[in-house]
Amino acid sequence: MLRPPSPPRPPAFRHARPLLAALLIASQALWPLQGHAQVQPLPGLSDGAEMTATAERQLGDRIARELYRDPDYIDDPVLADYVQDIWQRLLAAARTRGELTPELDERYAWQVMIGRDRTVNAFALPGGYLGLHTGLIAITETRDELASVLGHELSHVTQRHISRMLTQQSRQAPLLLAAMILGGLAAAKSRSGGDLGMAAMVGGQAMAMQKQLDFSRDMEREADRIGFGVMTQAGFSPRGAAAMFEKLQYASRLNDNGSYPYLRSHPLTGERLTEMEARFQFRTEAVAPLAPQMEHAMIAARARVLSRPGADLLRQWLQAVDSSEFARARPAQQAGMLYAAARSAVELRDLKAARALAARLAARVQGDAPAERLARLLQAEVELDAGNGAAAAALLDPKAHPKDRAELVLAAQAAVAARQPDGVAAPLRDWVALHPRDATAWRTLSAVYGVQGETLRAIRADAEANVAVLDYVAARDRFRAAQDWVRQAGPGTRVDHYEASIIDTRAREVEAKAKEQLADKDKPLQ
Repeated sequence: MLRPPSPPRPPAFRHARPLLAALLIASQALWPLQGHAQVQPLPGLSDGAEMTATAERQLGDRIARELYRDPDYIDDPVLADYVQDIWQRLLAAARTRGELTPELDERYAWQVMIGRDRTVNAFALPGGYLGLHTGLIAITETRDELASVLGHELSHVTQRHISRMLTQQSRQAPLLLAAMILGGLAAAKSRSGGDLGMAAMVGGQAMAMQKQLDFSRDMEREADRIGFGVMTQAGFSPRGAAAMFEKLQYASRLNDNGSYPYLRSHPLTGERLTEMEARFQFRTEAVAPLAPQMEHAMIAARARVLSRPGADLLRQWLQAVDSSEFARARPAQQAGMLYAAARSAVELRDLKAARALAARLAARVQGDAPAERLARLLQAEVELDAGNGAAAAALLDPKAHPKDRAELVLAAQAAVAARQPDGVAAPLRDWVALHPRDATAWRTLSAVYGVQGETLRAIRADAEANVAVLDYVAARDRFRAAQDWVRQAGPGTRVDHYEASIIDTRAREVEAKAKEQLADKDKPLQ
């Protein structure tokens, strides 16, 4: 369990687990436990979970709303695209296996939230939200390793472990109360008074804590088992899970400094390690060794730089690409080192070096299509940072890649920078129609509309971006601003009445949610 923040501060990715624990306890007073939930297709720990899916989603939305506002939260299109590809494959596999029921599929958010943090951590939240630190992405060598972690956390959600924890805690409440009463009676009857009473109270609390710990271990083993099945069903190599366990086992020996929160919340017992090795070894099909991939090496490098490691380390990456170590490295490692160096040069505002390194990278990855895409996007980012929107736009083609979110967002940003928005609004508008929870796409579309002089649409897109991050109060204010703009429009101002009608409808919907959100502020989180 992560240490709680001191002094109290808004929920952060690095403090998500203690916040979650506090919220789970507090939520028992906010959401009544109801009858047994829908039975899972296969028996497991989740059977008999009593918290409804709707209540759990409400709790998850409340936590996610705070995490969206945290400065450590990032929506990096390149990194998010890569994680989303893995995540969607895992969700599809969970559906195929029957682990993800139609009810949970419909009611939960199924959102992965990435946090800018160098620590190795990932965590499941109520209602289908998952948190993932850049530090965990950075230590993986293959997408299969990353898939093993995401599959494990996904299984915590599909098996309703959070709901089960709430039920377990509610059942332990009488035990704790009984311990306090017995302690008080012992103190009243004994000459030793407080000492004996305190011993009785502590003993009862210890028993309850041990039961909770045993239950948590059972959940970890179940998430291991089901997560392994989900990741292999999705086409990822079982060697990814084995390799990740090996990494975490090695890291556990270095865990005294508190740098590996994932190990504190997911303790690697000998039993878990043995079970994972058995699952891998007793598979009947041949499993090819995992070969390092350029694409993943570049993504891991991006995660390292986005974690803000400090100027000294950024300079070391710049120096590494001209060292003998680079010459001895394998192609995938060289691609990762060049990518980290180019991104480091951008962070250090050395754009001349960034251009040169990005060009070296593009030459190095020729023939590997996924790596070529990342190198091209990086070159566009370098030009954007240099303020050269036209050069960035020339590297991007959103019409040819309408399903590539990173391409769409970067192309729109380049168009805004070059003040040439024609051709990017339509594909971006189509994207948000299919992905209404994409706040970054909505904000980018708002900027495009602003350059085009479409003020009403720009305000509405900004409002929808606030809806996407569950900030209904801010969204309400922006919808009101749009309505005021329509009312105050002069005789010569062209008003899109169809858009105005949509805004009126959305304003009414969001107004109700904003009232609920303001009421929630009076409810303590802890």
